[in-house]
Amino acid sequence: MHVEKLITKPVKAKVLCVAITASLAGFMAPASADTASDMKALKAQVEALQNSIAALEQKQAETAKAVAPANSVTAGTTPGSFKLPGSTTSVKFGGYVKADLLYSDTSAGVGSTLDQLLVPGSIPLDGDTNTEDGQITLHARQTRLNFATSTPTAWGDLKTFVEADFFGSNGNEAVSNSNGPRTRHAFGSLGGLLAGQTWSTFMDAGSLPETLDFGGPVGELFVRQTQVRWTEGFDGGSWSIAAESPESFLTTANVGGGTNALTDDDKVPDLVARLDFNTAVGRFALAAMARNIRVDTAAGADDQWGGALAAYGVVPTVGKDTFQFSLTAGNALGRYMGQAVFSDGSVDTAGELSLNNQWGAILAYRHFWMDNLRSTLALSTARASNPSGVTTANMNESSDTAHLNLLWSPVASTTFGLELIHARRETEDGRNGDLNRVQTSAQYNF
Repeated sequence: MHVEKLITKPVKAKVLCVAITASLAGFMAPASADTASDMKALKAQVEALQNSIAALEQKQAETAKAVAPANSVTAGTTPGSFKLPGSTTSVKFGGYVKADLLYSDTSAGVGSTLDQLLVPGSIPLDGDTNTEDGQITLHARQTRLNFATSTPTAWGDLKTFVEADFFGSNGNEAVSNSNGPRTRHAFGSLGGLLAGQTWSTFMDAGSLPETLDFGGPVGELFVRQTQVRWTEGFDGGSWSIAAESPESFLTTANVGGGTNALTDDDKVPDLVARLDFNTAVGRFALAAMARNIRVDTAAGADDQWGGALAAYGVVPTVGKDTFQFSLTAGNALGRYMGQAVFSDGSVDTAGELSLNNQWGAILAYRHFWMDNLRSTLALSTARASNPSGVTTANMNESSDTAHLNLLWSPVASTTFGLELIHARRETEDGRNGDLNRVQTSAQYNF
């Protein structure tokens, strides 16, 4: 028997005794005005006690209903999360299913992933023979799955996050389209310390424009890599410092005019510092990065220190509209920018390394036609000042992109959209290429 029920018995007994006493008093006492008054007061006390019992029983019933059985799944500390029996860890699953249909006026080649997302550095150039006019591609590779956990500790919440999509190994379009999954994020954090793979501290995912195209504008910084990061908050913002996975992506000299390759000779992590702050006019971020670019060839070893700066912002305008921007410049941007449209530097025939000055910009505006209908216009450019020499013939000198879309969310967690994409690139030897693409998408979040 529940304790709550036991507690009510003495109360009920007392009320019963009071009621009996009141009844006997009515029998035994002589009739008088005083006696009648006393009886009226006693009956009022009995009614008050009965009302108290009724309120207590209702409260006990609500409490019993709220207390879950010991072996049940309960709600977690974050929306949409849950706790397993006997656990203090909140677990949440999420992700979405996304189907894309793309028409490109120029194909990047048979079975090419480049027909599924925009990679400006791989736009076919004039005279390329491994291309064809007109290409329709359908895929669901951007579909992603993730789960997150949060566990309270004496040092703050212990959090983990793991996410994957299907842009791993290519599937066979002739048979099953069984594309392989790949790791996007896999990190944990405890208090201000984060370790694992996630967005580089140098980039700002929150300022990227909303596009259907998975590749995005050419001027964006877009890198996920393993890192160790410390973040400290302050009133109105936070600061972060990080040591991240290094990798030199260089153009090396050869008879054909240079080829891009990873050197795998790095000895110092990429070092990043970042400042985020909120103001009355919007959210902004500033970031600085230092990298040691290194090569070790038969001709000799060489390394150079380079750096880069970035500024980001999201500024509310009219209603729900926002203006977004990112500005980046330095001689160590290289693989961080626009799906590796530029290399980090070039290596001549003597094994000497030269770094490239580069800069990029994105200006985007998102407008809400209605609460469930919106558009984004994103204009972007990227430029490089490459060193002269035999290595520069195939190096990209510039690239520009434009995205314009119309997105409709008829119900929560669902988006249908149409997007127009234009992109161009030019190499150091004067060749150029253009790409026009139409993309439609259907996305279902869960």
